[in-house]
Order: sequence, then structure tokens, then C-alpha cells
Amino acid sequence: MSLGRTEPSASVRSHTPRFDITRPALIGVALLLAAMIVLPMGWLVVYALSDRDGHATLANFVTLFTDAAFVEPLKTTLTISVSVSLICGLVASPLGWLVARTDMPLARTVRTLVMASLVTPPFVGAIAWEMLAAPNSGLLNQFWRALTGADEALINIYSLGGLIFVIACYTFPYVFILVANALDRMPGELEDASSMLGAGTWATARRITIPLALPTLLAGVLVAFLQALNLFGSPAILAIPAGFHTLTTKIWSLFQFPPKPQLAAAAAVPLLVLTIVLLRTQAAVLGRRGYAVLGGKYGAPRLIRLGVWRYPAAALAMFVLAMPLFLPYFALFNTAFSKMSSRLVGPETFTLQNFRFTFGELSATMPALQNTFTLAVAAATLGALLALLIAYTVARKAIPGYRWLSFLATAPLAIPGIVLGVGLFLAYTRPPLTLYGTLWILLIAFVTIELPAAYQQINSAFHAMHPELEEAARMLGATRLRTVRDIVFPLLRSAAIATWCFIFVGVIRELSAAVVLFTSETKVLSVLIFDLKESGDVGAIAVLSLSMVLLTTIVVVAANRFAVGFANRAPSRIGG
Repeated sequence: MSLGRTEPSASVRSHTPRFDITRPALIGVALLLAAMIVLPMGWLVVYALSDRDGHATLANFVTLFTDAAFVEPLKTTLTISVSVSLICGLVASPLGWLVARTDMPLARTVRTLVMASLVTPPFVGAIAWEMLAAPNSGLLNQFWRALTGADEALINIYSLGGLIFVIACYTFPYVFILVANALDRMPGELEDASSMLGAGTWATARRITIPLALPTLLAGVLVAFLQALNLFGSPAILAIPAGFHTLTTKIWSLFQFPPKPQLAAAAAVPLLVLTIVLLRTQAAVLGRRGYAVLGGKYGAPRLIRLGVWRYPAAALAMFVLAMPLFLPYFALFNTAFSKMSSRLVGPETFTLQNFRFTFGELSATMPALQNTFTLAVAAATLGALLALLIAYTVARKAIPGYRWLSFLATAPLAIPGIVLGVGLFLAYTRPPLTLYGTLWILLIAFVTIELPAAYQQINSAFHAMHPELEEAARMLGATRLRTVRDIVFPLLRSAAIATWCFIFVGVIRELSAAVVLFTSETKVLSVLIFDLKESGDVGAIAVLSLSMVLLTTIVVVAANRFAVGFANRAPSRIGG
């Protein structure tokens, strides 16, 4: 028997590829990310530091911080962001505590409804609240006048307070999810020990529960601040008719005739810097969060008995959910089926004319639906694939510089949608790659915006998967790309489907970048609704808004059923 080196068998040699295209493919992904992110941001900085003739200057920033036309929107934006973050913290934290730590009835239903409210695009919510609380025609104001005989409106949605209220309605779910999840994970032993030492319920909450949950609450407040800071749709719908601008609507206005791209780029830079600072602050806050239980597993949190307050607490939760969910959808359905949006649907006012007009007479509807569905499917597919490849490269350290790939994948998180739209407009309206006026520039925008969250989801799934099967495939001669296709993707299919759904929903509701990049031939559903708002076709707006939510719901439900069906069939395939 020879102990010397043996030659690989013919079967193994036959499986060994002559050329592995994995590294060129992954390098291509890195170059694609650079084109999606670095190039637009580079042109943004160049334009911000240039005058109309292309000469270097700081005059744009001088104008930005001295001209009242720019200073006032900046002050207004900060006022809105601070107010929204405080309101969200005050509303979401007690609601999250009621759901996670008490025996309140319908707690699971409340969680589901909060998640459902996230499907509603904020600009659609703003339009619905117009139908409810416009000073003269709003349904709530009409009801108030009929009830009290008052001349004044109960709510004027066209005001700074009205805008803050609407933005808070569609921002507090983000804070609620963070707080409720943190309370779910909190060790019950700490509170039990406090109770055993004689502390009452509220003393335990003050000394144990609140301090442990406070870092997550602060992170949630920063998320709310960030959402309000970068939002375009709701301010465009409510602030502009009220006669004031936020920073995002001011940037958008600089693209109206005559366009001022240099000033738009300069105005986008503070938004970008503020976003980066807030994200770093949030990461620092969450990085210091945590608790450890020594000596084994910890028990589930102890539910607090509310006693006679159980049903009032549930009623309070439903009242809060009426603001982003029940009342707005009531208004949309009423407008969609009513001859007049300012009157309730009844035998005399019921009509299907709004549907006939929207799908039969409005020429822009079908192209916008087609563009939206095409872009949503393409962006979800490309985004999920990119996220999978990047997560694999980073988790398995497949190429040198993989950390830079991770940085590029998460960098768009710090780029507000309207800032990215400005950067892409400046980058791709010139040779050698003129994409403006095509669906390609919108596809780049949508994939870039949704990539960070998609990458984080897939990356989390990778950490739960052991690399032994991949190593076995590589030992048998499979390339990395074939390993991803045959081993990694089947194991991560459920996570990939969830990521696909997440991107699909995000694309359907995206407005801030699309409103800068669209043309008459590339209009999407969100932009069409925004344009119809300008013309006052509220019936068509209601029909299209409901269609948008219905399309999103159908696709997500279908994808989830597919994922469940695959999970149920997977064991039999593996066993076979």
C-alpha cells in the first residue's frame, strides 16, 4: 500500500471547472454598486459646489443658509421632525407596553393591524386625511358642524399641526415595533425579583422595565425623526396648499421650470449629512443597549393584570389605530363609491363612475399600472438576487475587500429618496450613459433604496446557516456560483421570498425618488396619484390608492403561500 500522494480520480477531475467566473461576477456586483451609489453622490457634490457655468463655488451653500426661501423650509423640517419623534415616542411606547406586557384583549390583533398600517403609503394617508379633515369639505368637519352647529372647522389639515399629525400617524408603527419587540425579549426574572423584594407594579416598571427598554425607545425616536426628515409625499400634499415648504418639497420645487440643479444639489447635502449623523447616533444607542442573564435561559416576560382596565386599554389601542387605518380607509372607500367625496355613500350618492373613469377613460392609468408592476417585479428580483450575492460574499469572505461590499450595500440607508433621485438625475442625464426618460433609471433608484434592508434580511439568514454543505460542494468541484444556486438559494428560499415581498411593497409605495426621475412615458402609480392630486380628481385618486393597496396585498399573500408550500414540500424532497 502506497502512502504517497494520490492523484484525483477521473470523476473528481471531470467535475473540476477549468475557469471559475465567480470572482469576476462578484467584482461586477461591486462595480454595479459603485455605479448605483458612488456615481450619483459624486455628481451631487460636484453640482453643489458648482455654478451654472461649471466653476467651483460655495455660493449655493451661502444662498441655502442665508436666503429665507431656504432657511424657513429647513426650520420647518426640523420642527416637524422633532414634533413627530416626540409624538411617536409618547404614543408607541405605552401601546407597545400594553401589547407586549399586559393581558389586554386583542393584543395579537393590534400587532397585526399596526403591521397592516405600514402597507399604506404615507402620501395616500395624507390624501385620505384631506378627505376627512379639509376645512370646508372634510367629512369629520362636516359631522362636527352638524353635531355642534359651530362655524369653525374641528381640524384644519392644511396646517403645520395637521401635517405633523398625519406624518406621526404613519411613523409611530416603526417605533411601536421596536419597543414591542424589545419588551418581548426582556427577561422576566428581573421583574420577578423586583416584585419579590416588595416593589409594586409601577415601581418595577419605573426601576426595571423602563430603563431596560429606554435605549430601544430612543433608537425608535431617532427612526421617527429620520422618517419625518426625509418624507416627501405628505408634505407635498398638505404643506404646499397651506403655503409653506419643507426641505424635501423645496428640493422638488427646484426641479420645476426653470430648473436650478445646483441649488437642488446643495439643498440635498444637509439632508444627506443629517441622515448620516442620525444613523450613526442610532447605531451607537443600540450598540450600548443590552442585558445579559448569567447561568442559563431566561423566562418569558410576566404579563401584568390590568383588571378593570383591560377593555378600556383595548379601546384606546383601537382608537389609536383608527388614525392611520380605520378612518383613512373609510374615507377612501367612501370617495371611491360616491358621486361627491364630501358626502357619505348612500342610495342617492352611490356610483361606479369613478372606476369607469379611472380604468376606462383615464389614459394614464394602464401605462402607470404596467410600469409600476414591471418595475416592482424587476426591482424585487434584482434586489433580492443582489442581496443574496452580497450577503454570501460577506459571510463567506469570498473576495478581498468584502467589507467594502458590505459598506456599499448598506450605504443607501443614509441617502434620502429625494436626494438619491437628485443624484441619479444629475448622473444619468449626460453621456456616456443617458438613462433619464427610461425605466432603467427608476429601476436603479428603487433597487438602491431597498437594497440595505434586503441585504440585512438575507445576511441575518446567512448567519443561521452552517457552511458545511457549501464546503462539501466546493470539494466536489462546484464553483461558488453553482454552490449558491444549488445549495445556498434552496436553503434560503423562504428568506429570499420574504425579501422579495419587502422590496416589492417598497417599490409600489415609493414616491420621493420617482417624482424627480419620471417622464410622461415612465410615470408610475405613485406619481400618477400625485399628479391627479394637482388636478383634483379625488375619485380617481381613491380608486388608484385602493388598487395600489390591493395589488400589494395580493402579491404578498401569494408569495407567502408559495413560501409556506415550499417549506411544507422541502422535507420530502430532501428525504428523497
